[in-house]
Amino acid sequence: MRCLFHCIRIVFLCALSLALAGCSASTESVTYDRYDTSFFGTFDTIITVMGYAKDEETFRQVANEAHGMFRRLHTLYDGYRAYPGVNNLYTLNREAAKGPVTVEPELMDILLYCKKHQPQTLGTMNIALGAVLKIWHEYREIGLYNPPAAQLPPMELLRDAAQHTNFDHVILDPDARTVYYADPKLQLDLGSIAKGYATELVAQWMLDSAMPSFIVNAGGNVRVGNPPLDDRRDFWGVGIQCPRGNAPAGIAETFFVANLSVVSSGDYERYYIVDGKRYHHLIDPFTLMPGEHYQAVTVLCEDSGLADMFSTAVFLLPYEQGRTLVESLEGVEALWIFHDGSIEMTEGAQKISRSGGATSITGAQ
Repeated sequence: MRCLFHCIRIVFLCALSLALAGCSASTESVTYDRYDTSFFGTFDTIITVMGYAKDEETFRQVANEAHGMFRRLHTLYDGYRAYPGVNNLYTLNREAAKGPVTVEPELMDILLYCKKHQPQTLGTMNIALGAVLKIWHEYREIGLYNPPAAQLPPMELLRDAAQHTNFDHVILDPDARTVYYADPKLQLDLGSIAKGYATELVAQWMLDSAMPSFIVNAGGNVRVGNPPLDDRRDFWGVGIQCPRGNAPAGIAETFFVANLSVVSSGDYERYYIVDGKRYHHLIDPFTLMPGEHYQAVTVLCEDSGLADMFSTAVFLLPYEQGRTLVESLEGVEALWIFHDGSIEMTEGAQKISRSGGATSITGAQ
């Protein structure tokens, strides 16, 4: 279970106007006010929804529907718990090697999505790595709750598990909506994409709702809708947490965005200490060890599912290789924070960053 305190804490900002209790503007004689709410329990994190609506009732209706969507998707993508009457990821990991298991459309869709996009990650993102990740999870839990007993998983154990991580052994039948594991020791883990993918589904619904001007922060997976309706700004400000907290206000950089996702992966969450060294949860499929290239990587693109996937993938790639990958992808930008605190950005990211001269006001970029 992801602990609240181990979530990636991207801080979203609304420039100086957030200091006000509420902002309003007149658009076609309709006044829009800013509202926000948070809920906990879905994807084991706090999810915050902020948006501009014509009244509080409209906001509550949209936010409650969004919350319900997150709850349902969390239930389907949860690999740690069973739910009555639901064939979810937990069910698959226990039953799909015995025969085809029928699943809900949303679970089939995310598996097909990964089948389509994983090849773009140069092998660094693999939801079939579950057998390896399960071992790391068990050792991390021991290290967190009993630090004197903290130790690394034996490499022999990890290598044995790595023999059962071929996603091609997951047989998907979209028409029958069934999933079968051809390898009985294979396990799926959606941790590297589930939150972002779910956030995008919710965001797409919200864009067609009565409140398309919004920002959703799903435990650090930030998805921004239409611009704020406060007559002051044309962009939402999304602040990127400094992994070591040694930047002003703890913010390493701020991006000014609309209709975009901002997702980070870093070594500063979900980690434990062995012999004075931190070992985080982002495991390289090739070395079977946590990636060590950076403190954090942030990916910006419209689709929050892709942003989630590529933030993990790029975090696990050496800088030159990762930058080449990002620059080969249309509509994808990135920021890297190195161990010495230095930062690199793609050209597109620089243009919408505070350090690059961007602001929340149109024409000031």
